[in-house]
Order: sequence, then C-alpha cells, then structure tokens
Amino acid sequence: MSNRNIIIEETREALERDPRIAHAADVAVAEREGRVTLRGTVRSIHQRRTAVEIAKSVRGVRAVEDGLRIDPRDHTRDNEIRGAALQALADDGVPVGVDVAVANGWATLEGEVKHQRESDAAFAAASGIAGVGGITNRITVVSPGADR
Repeated sequence: MSNRNIIIEETREALERDPRIAHAADVAVAEREGRVTLRGTVRSIHQRRTAVEIAKSVRGVRAVEDGLRIDPRDHTRDNEIRGAALQALADDGVPVGVDVAVANGWATLEGEVKHQRESDAAFAAASGIAGVGGITNRITVVSPGADR
C-alpha cells in the first residue's frame, strides 16, 4: 500500500473511531504530498473543527484543507451517498473542483475540469454508488479538444 493510501486509510479510520463525528461516512478524504483534503457534510461547526483536528493528528499529514459543509438537518441517506460519491471521485483522481450534491438520491455533479475524460470519470464514479437514483452532469470542460 502506498504512503498516500496509508494516510487516507488512517485518516478515515481515525474519523470513524471518534464518537464526536456522528456520520464519518459522510466525509471523503483525499491526499496529495502530505496535504489532506476533507470534503462532505458534518452536522455542526464543532464536528467540522474536530474532523480537521483528527486529520491533522494522523502521521504523515502536513496540512489539512477543509472543504466540509455544515448542515444540521438530518439528511442521513443523501449525505451518505454524497460522502461515498466524493470518496469515489477522490479515489478515481477526479479534480477537487468537482462537487456532488444529492437530493432524494439524485446526484448532481458540478465544477470545471480540463478534459472530457475527467468529466466521464466523475460520472462513472458517481454512477457506481449504491443509492444513486440518477445523475445530472453539470461539469464544464474548460479546454475541449485538448483531451489526449
């Protein structure tokens, strides 16, 4: 397992072990050169700060980028789907600028990518998530024709 995967797995496990993070599955973790990015939804500012602290405490993490959203409402199933979709995007190397919103099981992909293959990868990753009833792809390709 690469150092990148070790950091991601150790961060995920640390979030899941901590009882202060109510729905750790709603948080996606990505890593590049010791910089961890957290994306997804938490229930409070306290959970947001706690998630960042937990990620910073993982060995090998040099910095944490907080991309978490706070939503105190109980959208457990949609947030689980969003977290899984964000994780799938991160695992497939889709640029961080791509986001996912989920409402009633319907996923909407938004953001900008440089190549059509990145938009296609995001769509494929989201379509493989259990519970996704449909997908709207609003990803903009900013340099069409440059895909090689």
